[in-house]
Amino acid sequence: MSRGENGYGVGEERDMPTKAYILIETAVGKTRQVVTALRAVEAVKVADPVTGPYDVILVAETKDLNSLGELVDKDIHRIPGITRTVTCLAI
Repeated sequence: MSRGENGYGVGEERDMPTKAYILIETAVGKTRQVVTALRAVEAVKVADPVTGPYDVILVAETKDLNSLGELVDKDIHRIPGITRTVTCLAI
Protein backbone atom coordinates (compact mmCIF):
# COMPACT_ATOMS: atom_id res chain seq x y z
CA MET A 1 0.00 0.00 0.00
CA SER A 2 1.25 3.44 -0.90
CA ARG A 3 1.63 5.81 2.03
CA GLY A 4 1.43 9.60 1.89
CA GLU A 5 3.36 12.14 3.94
CA ASN A 6 1.13 11.57 6.95
CA GLY A 7 1.89 7.83 7.02
CA TYR A 8 -1.65 6.77 6.15
CA GLY A 9 -2.59 4.85 3.05
CA VAL A 10 -4.99 6.23 0.49
CA GLY A 11 -8.51 5.77 1.82
CA GLU A 12 -7.22 4.54 5.18
CA GLU A 13 -9.14 6.02 8.09
CA ARG A 14 -7.30 7.70 10.88
CA ASP A 15 -8.69 7.83 14.36
CA MET A 16 -7.73 11.43 15.03
CA PRO A 17 -9.84 14.53 15.55
CA THR A 18 -10.04 17.33 13.01
CA LYS A 19 -8.05 20.28 14.35
CA ALA A 20 -8.40 23.86 13.19
CA TYR A 21 -7.10 27.30 14.03
CA ILE A 22 -9.88 29.86 13.77
CA LEU A 23 -8.92 33.51 13.36
CA ILE A 24 -11.59 35.88 14.63
CA GLU A 25 -12.33 39.57 14.22
CA THR A 26 -14.59 41.14 16.84
CA ALA A 27 -16.58 44.35 17.14
CA VAL A 28 -14.78 47.16 18.96
CA GLY A 29 -14.80 46.57 22.71
CA LYS A 30 -16.21 43.01 22.47
CA THR A 31 -13.04 40.89 22.52
CA ARG A 32 -13.19 39.93 26.23
CA GLN A 33 -16.84 38.91 26.04
CA VAL A 34 -16.18 36.90 22.86
CA VAL A 35 -13.21 35.08 24.43
CA THR A 36 -15.28 34.22 27.53
CA ALA A 37 -18.09 32.82 25.36
CA LEU A 38 -15.67 30.86 23.15
CA ARG A 39 -13.97 29.24 26.15
CA ALA A 40 -17.36 27.82 27.20
CA VAL A 41 -17.72 25.90 23.89
CA GLU A 42 -16.73 22.25 24.40
CA ALA A 43 -14.80 21.81 21.13
CA VAL A 44 -12.71 24.94 21.75
CA LYS A 45 -9.41 23.85 23.29
CA VAL A 46 -7.73 27.29 23.42
CA ALA A 47 -9.10 30.80 22.84
CA ASP A 48 -6.66 33.68 23.22
CA PRO A 49 -6.97 37.39 22.53
CA VAL A 50 -4.10 38.55 20.31
CA THR A 51 -2.70 41.67 18.69
CA GLY A 52 -2.54 42.13 14.92
CA PRO A 53 -5.16 41.87 12.19
CA TYR A 54 -7.27 39.41 14.22
CA ASP A 55 -8.59 39.86 17.74
CA VAL A 56 -8.85 36.22 18.83
CA ILE A 57 -7.19 32.99 17.74
CA LEU A 58 -8.67 29.71 18.86
CA VAL A 59 -7.83 26.05 18.50
CA ALA A 60 -10.77 23.70 18.02
CA GLU A 61 -10.98 19.92 17.73
CA THR A 62 -13.94 17.98 16.39
CA LYS A 63 -14.49 14.37 15.36
CA ASP A 64 -14.57 15.20 11.64
CA LEU A 65 -14.77 17.98 9.06
CA ASN A 66 -18.59 18.11 9.07
CA SER A 67 -18.60 18.59 12.83
CA LEU A 68 -16.10 21.41 12.44
CA GLY A 69 -18.39 23.14 9.95
CA GLU A 70 -21.31 22.79 12.35
CA LEU A 71 -19.19 24.17 15.19
CA VAL A 72 -18.29 27.28 13.20
CA ASP A 73 -21.81 27.81 11.84
CA LYS A 74 -23.93 26.95 14.88
CA ASP A 75 -21.71 27.78 17.84
CA ILE A 76 -19.04 30.30 16.88
CA HIS A 77 -20.79 32.55 14.36
CA ARG A 78 -23.74 32.99 16.74
CA ILE A 79 -21.64 34.55 19.50
CA PRO A 80 -22.47 38.27 19.75
CA GLY A 81 -19.53 40.48 18.85
CA ILE A 82 -17.92 38.21 16.26
CA THR A 83 -17.78 40.00 12.92
CA ARG A 84 -15.62 37.65 10.79
CA THR A 85 -13.85 34.30 11.01
CA VAL A 86 -11.19 32.50 8.97
CA THR A 87 -10.80 28.76 9.55
CA CYS A 88 -7.40 27.15 8.93
CA LEU A 89 -7.29 23.34 9.05
CA ALA A 90 -4.25 21.73 10.65
CA ILE A 91 -2.62 19.16 8.35
